[in-house]
Amino acid sequence: MAALGLLGAVLVGCGRDAAETSPAKEPAAPRPAVTHSPSPRASAAPGPKPAAERAAPPTMAPGPGGLTPVYTRRTKGAEKVVALTFDADMTADQGPRAARGEHFDNPRLIATLRRLKVDATVFMTGRWAEEYPDQARSIGGDPRFEIANHSYSHYAFASPCYGLPTVAGPDMASDVQRAFDAFRDAGAMNVVPYFRFPGGCYDDAALRALAPAGVTAVQWDVVSGDAFAKDGDAVAEQVLDGVKPGSLVVMHCTRSAAPVTEQAIRRIVPELRARGYRFVKVSELMGG
Repeated sequence: MAALGLLGAVLVGCGRDAAETSPAKEPAAPRPAVTHSPSPRASAAPGPKPAAERAAPPTMAPGPGGLTPVYTRRTKGAEKVVALTFDADMTADQGPRAARGEHFDNPRLIATLRRLKVDATVFMTGRWAEEYPDQARSIGGDPRFEIANHSYSHYAFASPCYGLPTVAGPDMASDVQRAFDAFRDAGAMNVVPYFRFPGGCYDDAALRALAPAGVTAVQWDVVSGDAFAKDGDAVAEQVLDGVKPGSLVVMHCTRSAAPVTEQAIRRIVPELRARGYRFVKVSELMGG
């Protein structure tokens, strides 16, 4: 089971412990930039108020020295809520692999979440949104989901980080903004000002460099171990063993690298509901 957890960390990018009680380098985030709003095309349509006019998603205040804050889980209260998060990973250089037929998406997983009526947060790379714009738009237009930022390139923001190429410090904020731009260009709504570090790797230099992006970094307290896993039951057991009130679970939305996630979800959801848990998006978990 420890091996599953280690493998899970390689792709996560989508922690540590505690939200409000995090250490000094895990404080709290600036208000979202206007560029995080949905595209003008989506906002112009009549009907429900566009996302830009809705109440702003909760964020954490900047940390000491203006460092980007880091949120890991809800630590206050005993309400049985859990946030399932899914990293839609695709690196900037994986286009040729996608062209050869490798699937970095997982439509069946999204369909299962919808069928089971599970609210969730998808941490998406900009490159993934460019490769699958119709899916990005569909996920972002579904009120059960929200799209958060997983960088444009899925390159590391600190080194070493599981062999990932590294984004230069001066380019970190622009890499994040490029992902938000990709979501907008795909027509995705329900975009929130949250960011997950590729590989979960960061340091104070990265938190400082990311400050201009105006995001709250979101980690996790439960590693599903679904990355490269072949046994859906083992993944489900790892999640079920780790979840506690206020937990934030990291999983993946990439068929090629996490092929059993959908299978695991079909077991995780009913078992946690039987224990009295309710599934929420990160914005609700943080807002609580």
